[in-house]
Order: sequence, then structure tokens, then C-alpha cells
Amino acid sequence: MDFSIRKATERDYEDLCALYAEVDALHREAVPGVFRVPDGPPRTREFISAIIVDENAGLFVAERRGQIIGLACVRIRQAPEIPILMPRRYARIEELVVLKRFQRRGIGRALLEKVHRWSLEKGLRQVELNVWEFNAAAISLYEKSGYKTACRTMWRKL
Repeated sequence: MDFSIRKATERDYEDLCALYAEVDALHREAVPGVFRVPDGPPRTREFISAIIVDENAGLFVAERRGQIIGLACVRIRQAPEIPILMPRRYARIEELVVLKRFQRRGIGRALLEKVHRWSLEKGLRQVELNVWEFNAAAISLYEKSGYKTACRTMWRKL
């Protein structure tokens, strides 16, 4: 499948919202006690603009025939300055989304590779992310790309 990866621009806003709306719906269905339908767009223009201009963030899109079919958002993070933690800077993937009808065609892997290259260019040697347990397809992609589980968030309803 022919597609390209590039940095997102302000002109991509509507297509980005379509991607966020699809992935948000997936999360609402799986974890309705955490995720809800927003009153407005899935993300505000200001939210997207802030990422685009932030030197410590990258927002990349996968594009096919003029249509945005995937996105990856990554930010540089720094470990808190507490005695037990080693000082470190790392990349954190905030979102990785591929439209459902385009999944399993190498787009997610290509977006991950773009995030990895961007991270290396920023002098970072580690990339972290969170993924919900229900999202088996995403977990599979990450594991095939070399990601390992480092910690686990657990909860209990009272």
C-alpha cells in the first residue's frame, strides 16, 4: 500500500479529529467508566496547534492519496527529580492511531519507526508508551516492534 509519513500541519486539523474520534469511540466502548463523549470536537485546535509548534513534541501523520489515515504523537519527558530515580530524558508516545479500515498494512509500524528516528534525532535512547489491556491489536504491534511491559496499572472498584 502506498502511503507517506510527514509532520502534521494546522491544515490537517479536521482529518486529525476524525482519527481521534475513531480511537476515542473504541476506548469509550471498552472502558466507559473512564472515557466519555466530548461536548465539542475530540481535540481542540489549540491542543493540536500547541503540539505542532512544540520543539519537544512531534505530531506525525500517515497520508494516502491526500487522506490522513494515521497519526503518532510523541513528547519528550524527563524523570522527576527524586532521589530514587536516575535522571533521564525519554520519548513518550501519547497516541498512535490508524483508521480501522487501514490497519494491518504496516502503517502503525511505519509511524513507530518515524517516532524512533525523531527520538534519536533529539538525543533520546528510550521510548515509552501506555496501552490499555483491551487493545490486543495495539499490544501485538508494540510487542512485535520490540516493546516490553515495564510496569502495570491496576485498579479495583469499591
